[in-house]
Amino acid sequence: MRTKMLLSEAWRSLTANVSTTFAAAVTVLIGMALVGMLVGFGTYARSWTDKTKKELVVHVYFCTAADATDTGQSKNCHGKDATQGQINAVARTLQKDPLVGSIRFISKLQALKQQQKLHPKAGYNLLPSNPLPDTLEVKPIKGEKVDALARTIRPLPAGVGVVTFGKKTAHKILDVAHLIEVIFLVAVIILLIASTLLIANTIRLSIFSRRREIEVMKLVGASNWFIRGPFMLEGLMTGFVGALLAVIVLFIGKETIVSSIWFKDQGVHALAFPLNGLILIALGLLLGAAASMLTLRRFLKV
Repeated sequence: MRTKMLLSEAWRSLTANVSTTFAAAVTVLIGMALVGMLVGFGTYARSWTDKTKKELVVHVYFCTAADATDTGQSKNCHGKDATQGQINAVARTLQKDPLVGSIRFISKLQALKQQQKLHPKAGYNLLPSNPLPDTLEVKPIKGEKVDALARTIRPLPAGVGVVTFGKKTAHKILDVAHLIEVIFLVAVIILLIASTLLIANTIRLSIFSRRREIEVMKLVGASNWFIRGPFMLEGLMTGFVGALLAVIVLFIGKETIVSSIWFKDQGVHALAFPLNGLILIALGLLLGAAASMLTLRRFLKV
């Protein structure tokens, strides 16, 4: 009986202030739709940066018999091929490094075959000998550690000609990943605050319009929580309806627009839509509750 009365009071309050209730629901709809899009695009971008960071590797090129001045090798090569013992020694040292995630050895022959496959018109078949070095492809435990990992291979061990990791590209990828995280966080916070304030304003108007009724309820012995109940439900209902409408709008947009223009990259994906929708509805309810508590705490003097 009490629950039924709370629901009827909340519904009466919502229908008595149709314009402000509609404005609050639309604001929640817009806010949650933007949050949903941010979650979708943000998680997709984060997935892409995570995949790209996993591709950041340190290449340890061993000495070849080619002239060091032509290949950019270090002076400790002396124009000689690195021995198998030197290669094994470097590999064992790297395996003990806590920054190392995995190591893959690429022989000179494998490297040449890869280049021939990637660049069939480059004329590798015409070379009198194989100029490519033996290589260790070293992946860090995290993409952010690629720079630190490269620094641990200094000074260059015996038999190592060059150590590279695409410094500029790596730093750009890491900077983009960090920027995406910051923009996503700031945008979501702003949208949530705006939606909360709109719901709070709706409830405040409802409280002001019913302040005499509230005073009478207090005089006849109604508890504070009994008076607050309808307003709490009002906030929850507004947040829920706005968030549900946002999920519907996003679903329609996903099926009609995004699916036709969305670029696909293997191994890169956004957050699953059902989970995204559940997050939005939960956020809508949370916003409604938070707005109700904020308004009642500040403006309801009972």
